[in-house]
Amino acid sequence: MPRLSRGQLSKIRIRGFKSIKECEIKFNKINVLIGSNGAGKSNFISAFSLLQNILIKNLQLTVAQSGINSLFFNGRKITEEIEFEVFFGNNSYGFTLVPTEDNRLIFKKEYFGYYGNYNYESFVSSGHSESRWETGTGNKIQDYVAPILDKQNWRVYHFHDTGKSAKVKQEHNISNNKVLLYDASNLGAFLYRLRNHYKNSYDEIVKTIRLIAPYFDNFELEPNEGNNELIILRWRQKGCEDIFNASQLSDGTLRFVCLATLLLQPHELQPETIIVDEPELGLHPYAITIFSEMVRQLSDEKQIIISTQSVELLNEFDIEDIIVVDRDESGSIFKRLSEEELKEWLEYDYALGDLWKKNVLGGRLSK
Repeated sequence: MPRLSRGQLSKIRIRGFKSIKECEIKFNKINVLIGSNGAGKSNFISAFSLLQNILIKNLQLTVAQSGINSLFFNGRKITEEIEFEVFFGNNSYGFTLVPTEDNRLIFKKEYFGYYGNYNYESFVSSGHSESRWETGTGNKIQDYVAPILDKQNWRVYHFHDTGKSAKVKQEHNISNNKVLLYDASNLGAFLYRLRNHYKNSYDEIVKTIRLIAPYFDNFELEPNEGNNELIILRWRQKGCEDIFNASQLSDGTLRFVCLATLLLQPHELQPETIIVDEPELGLHPYAITIFSEMVRQLSDEKQIIISTQSVELLNEFDIEDIIVVDRDESGSIFKRLSEEELKEWLEYDYALGDLWKKNVLGGRLSK
């Protein structure tokens, strides 16, 4: 199994957040969460979005948009505080959040940690309403962790919205192309940058799209006439002179374009950890196979976390990649699979998806 790099997540510990009363999960290079609707997969993914917003000092905006009570396990009357700690090898960044009477969250404590030959927490601050991680603690733990936090080394991506008004189909600023945004709303601008500056990666994206859409010729990426600061995603079909817009791609094909761009862009433009919520939505089984191949190839360099309900996608991965998510009255429960536990089943050549459907793995609704 490939080793994690310095900036990748080795473990996360969460308490009191949404459906998660308490969990501690160790990460590999590939991590595939499976579970039924409502088990807590999306809540787990949203934990990383909360972390992102905390690091860019958007905690109070997030609280206002989400509603403070919804962030606590079974509400504020049951749960008094939310605890997070993310680990990078022996080092960590953590915090405890508590509610105020005026429906804000403040930091009860914020800290860096070291867990090696000895355990040590390096206190950052308390009582503040937005993170002060960058002020640091003036020690070696800060020197290790702060650069990782500064780079925003993990990003969450949701490519669910492909409706008529989806941002990915709209005009957008051509200069907004530094990174692919979480909802691919700058996809045209980002592909424009890749075509002009990273041609090999761009060509690989186009070639991969043709595997699942043989009629696809290429993108038509030029600044809009009349306003060269804007661009919109357009494409051409083989054997046709017409130029089409994104609305004339099927939802599944458009989502695959987003996924291929995310996974095949140059490594230097990607975060160390890529998190994708339900990437299988609308994809043909063959597209799911191609997607999983891209994930496995990318995992040599990057770390990937996926949540899914797809039997076909589950079949593409190995036992050590899987995290099963169940839920009972105590909240969401996260468990890694063991090859030893499944040894007898695997001797009969059952695929993981088959075992999931039989509820051997867990993560299925009880009848």
